[in-house]
Amino acid sequence: MTDPQNTPSIPYDRVRAVQWENSRLVLIDQRRLPSHNEQIVIEHLPECIDAIRSMVVRGAPAIGITAAYAVVLAARDRYLADPRSWRDALRPDLERLCAARPTAVNLRWAVERMRRAADAAAGADPVAPLLEEARRIHAEDIAANHRMGFLGAQLIEQGSGVLTHCNTGALATGGYGTALGVVRAGVADGRIAQVFADETRPWLQGSRLTAWELVEERIPVTVIAEGAAAHLMREGRVRWVIVGADRIAANGDTANKIGTYGLAVIARHHGVRFMVVAPTSTIDMTVAEGGGIPIEMRDPLEVLGCGGTRIAPEGAQAWNPAFDVTPAELIDAIVTERGVIETPTAAKMRSLAASLPA
Repeated sequence: MTDPQNTPSIPYDRVRAVQWENSRLVLIDQRRLPSHNEQIVIEHLPECIDAIRSMVVRGAPAIGITAAYAVVLAARDRYLADPRSWRDALRPDLERLCAARPTAVNLRWAVERMRRAADAAAGADPVAPLLEEARRIHAEDIAANHRMGFLGAQLIEQGSGVLTHCNTGALATGGYGTALGVVRAGVADGRIAQVFADETRPWLQGSRLTAWELVEERIPVTVIAEGAAAHLMREGRVRWVIVGADRIAANGDTANKIGTYGLAVIARHHGVRFMVVAPTSTIDMTVAEGGGIPIEMRDPLEVLGCGGTRIAPEGAQAWNPAFDVTPAELIDAIVTERGVIETPTAAKMRSLAASLPA
């Protein structure tokens, strides 16, 4: 198994947002980037739940990996408190962890996997086997991202311009990234000549985080306001929109950061192709179509202000869904570590799901 803490010899792969160091979970505080690159050390479950809710860590795969390490912390505390009944005490902890953010399916997926590992643990201290499973989840994510980066880049014509939305890079995953992993691989292979990043209101993940990652890797990046995307496409400067996903329904409908659906509509009008890049852990075959995906609603103050400063006048209200759903018919390709689904349909999604290990 690859050590998730060590950076492999792959171009543009140096950033790690989630790490396990000295028996503690260490997270880059993504609320502080790019002006401050600070780390938060977490030793107990409640701190981890707060970090997920407050977006210290964000991005579906990174949330799942963080949750896996959080289970290690919770089990350690429960075992130290009572070695005989730690499993019973752990169960409500896992439910609280799952409720931290409802849309990203990777969170519950990782917690359920850790629950099975906890159930299988012998009567001795459970920390070692649970930590091994969390590290496995972390390493598998990085390997999947490298694979998706390669597969997605093969779809892109040499010298293309691409547009990304939100942050789908190393900060949103175990490392390398999903959609931004495709960008990294495409740049390394000469297929991508220019990268545009939507600023992504209201948290500005594109201008703060995606731009930071690419600047750190010395990949040229141009930030645009979301409202400039249609004009950019009309000028013919973009051949692909490449985004991640927080949950993919059984028919290929995809929930992603708010604004993704609009980009897909604009892309289809201008003949720009649209790629979703996500690990198979993001696919939820229990949800038939996008209307069944729960959409997280966040604090209206995030929209009424920017950077902690209120912009809208007092008395104004805001509607703040964190995600929207892009219909499968607007998606040209879903790239997973298990292969590429072009023009996704329910039948193609069932075929992919059938190939996955139980």
